[in-house]
Amino acid sequence: MAKTVLVIDDDPTQRRLLTAAVEKAGFACRTAPDGETGVAIATDANAGADVVLLDLTMPGLSGMDTLEMLVERRPDLPVIMLTATSGIDTIVAAMRTGAVDFVVKPASPERVVVSIRNALKLSSLTGEVKRLTRKADGGMGFEDMIASAPVMRQVIRLGERAAASDIPVLILGESGVGKEVIARCIQGASDRAGKPFISVNCGAIPENLVESILFGHEKGAFTGAVSRSPGKFVEADGGTLFLDEVGELPLDMQVKLLRALQEGEVDPVGARRPVKVDVRIISATNRDLAQRVKEGAFREDLFYRLNVYPVEMPSLRERVEDIPALVDHFIGRFNASEGTRIVGAADDTLKMLTAFDWPGNVRQLENAVFRAVILCEGEHLQPHDFPQISGVMPEIASLPEVPAQPKVANDAAPAMGAGPVAVVEDGEVRSLSDVERDLIAYAIEHYAGHMSEVSRRLGIGRSTLYRKVREYGLESDAKKEAS
Repeated sequence: MAKTVLVIDDDPTQRRLLTAAVEKAGFACRTAPDGETGVAIATDANAGADVVLLDLTMPGLSGMDTLEMLVERRPDLPVIMLTATSGIDTIVAAMRTGAVDFVVKPASPERVVVSIRNALKLSSLTGEVKRLTRKADGGMGFEDMIASAPVMRQVIRLGERAAASDIPVLILGESGVGKEVIARCIQGASDRAGKPFISVNCGAIPENLVESILFGHEKGAFTGAVSRSPGKFVEADGGTLFLDEVGELPLDMQVKLLRALQEGEVDPVGARRPVKVDVRIISATNRDLAQRVKEGAFREDLFYRLNVYPVEMPSLRERVEDIPALVDHFIGRFNASEGTRIVGAADDTLKMLTAFDWPGNVRQLENAVFRAVILCEGEHLQPHDFPQISGVMPEIASLPEVPAQPKVANDAAPAMGAGPVAVVEDGEVRSLSDVERDLIAYAIEHYAGHMSEVSRRLGIGRSTLYRKVREYGLESDAKKEAS
């Protein structure tokens, strides 16, 4: 997505010249003839701007007054001042108020474009520093999430409610969907914001070290214990402990974890007495814990202890609307860390990325954009900068359209073959579960077993869809249509 430059100038000739220079450089451009209109555009959540070119001398609301309003309402928005005079006092006053650069008119298009790019780079660096600071301080909030897709609204609502209490949260979702991000946002929106946030990947800990890492150990408790270790529970005291891939814990450790959750205390290895801890538990898994319980690989009592407040994170396939914003976010991050000057992604690139299936979800997209930023030789990411994706994708123009669902006339009762029916012949209403089963079966058949499309059309997460498929005994239908 091209960055948007807002030009605020009362001179129509200057607006035209600046618009031509900005658009030639590959940016989108909006204009405003006065300060009031410019502030309204800059603070519009839907339109907005990424950088502002602001004339200093204007009738009505002056350039300095406009700058003060922009700094107050959009402190993160870089503003470049334009003026026909170059008095040092004026320049110093504008910079102190919050301008990032000062351009004397008439300025060459090249000078204006360089100033815009420098302002955007500074904005990216500042934003990255703030993001890392909030992450380190445990202050990330839901406003930091890129979650404009419809399926993410329920996730945000559930997360905000979870943040209002210390209820144990279990985050479900495929690998790479961003389960730790939502966990950090829950912490940042809760009373524990700013307190420790300790993340533990339970699947990456060697089995013989799980107890020591989680609960700690005393010096000399076992061979190699040359010093005392407090353990992750104690490190998270007063804050949040995030247990990622909790379904991978060994059974004997599940017993000790259950006791720690019930009693609010841990027993370090080799310690004489337990240690009291005040920890909020947020766990996550990409496994079906209910199925693991049936298989005997996960304790049922621990499952019920963790699964008090489940939050299901949708896959990236279910929230394709967020892909352009995610790509833009990752470009800004890698511009800041790698010193590159990528403006955005080309339209064909975004079309390709939106059509891709993303089995690795947001993590895969992040790594793909990282590689593309390094490979890119221009200012916009092109499809060939994603060789691992463009090599397996068909031509964008040839991608098949999703078949439209057949419509039923208002004055005719739907035939049984046209879709699920809520009323039977005697006029009685069928049960909700029967209608839901028929609707899912019909959607599986209609979309030829493409479960990501079925879940998107029904407005439910894929894991929820698969659970209902199992509950209604539709596995054979799904396999048959998929084949």
